[in-house]
Amino acid sequence: MSEPTAPPPEPFHLSPEDLERATQLIYRLTGMIFGENKRYYIERRIADRMAKSNAPDVRTYLALAAAGPEAERLINAFTVNETYFYREDHQLAALSNTILPEVVKSRRPGDLIRIWSMPCSTGEEPYSIAIWLLENWPLVDAYNIEIVGSDIDTQAVAAARAGYFNQRSLAKLPDRVREAYFEPEHRHRRKLIDDLCESVRFTAANLVDTASVVAQGKFDVVLCRNLLIYFDDASRAIAAKNLYTCLNPGGFLCLGHSESMARITERFTLARLDDAIVYRRP
Repeated sequence: MSEPTAPPPEPFHLSPEDLERATQLIYRLTGMIFGENKRYYIERRIADRMAKSNAPDVRTYLALAAAGPEAERLINAFTVNETYFYREDHQLAALSNTILPEVVKSRRPGDLIRIWSMPCSTGEEPYSIAIWLLENWPLVDAYNIEIVGSDIDTQAVAAARAGYFNQRSLAKLPDRVREAYFEPEHRHRRKLIDDLCESVRFTAANLVDTASVVAQGKFDVVLCRNLLIYFDDASRAIAAKNLYTCLNPGGFLCLGHSESMARITERFTLARLDDAIVYRRP
């Protein structure tokens, strides 16, 4: 006689009240807006984190996630790390053709130039900057260029430091560039060469947390692409203020192609360059 089989587990479902509590917590931690239209996405991630943290029910879990290590793990579960090398490379062209030549007008050879990639995801964005400048800016060795990559997702930051990338991440790179800056493929991944890994400094940062942004220091150029689309108006206003604060006077800000600072604040001046539309701190 066969053993009786256990009934399948009940599908995980958040009540409207618990969904509201969960989305408010995520908003407070990240500035990102989630609602009923993302219910399945939210429930899957909350259920996974509850199982991994042994929380007996949703409200116990949300209390646990409000602070401490579980807050960081919840943030990591909800961040989106969709990127690849040389994404929106027209902005990289603007960086080498116009932005940096403008920045160095007031600098001497050997002076520090700071570039911030925020969010940096798993490293494709800041490493793209480093490779692009080596390939396309003749004065790259004349200045002390510091590239900082930051993200709210600590797992993404750890992956960025490790420097391993799959075929999809590398697909847009010219073959010669892949061969020059990456080790041979192993198990469908390639590792960035050590010299390039060491050329970018990675940090954890939250764009809607002013103290977190101030801790990064001042920058001449900031690339903040495809992050503001996840925020509501209030979070965008905080992010814009923090981006303004972290830029040196005259500094440049690059946003994603569907983002516009003009709809958020009048702090920045729009600059129409040959390769891209960017913003400047006056």
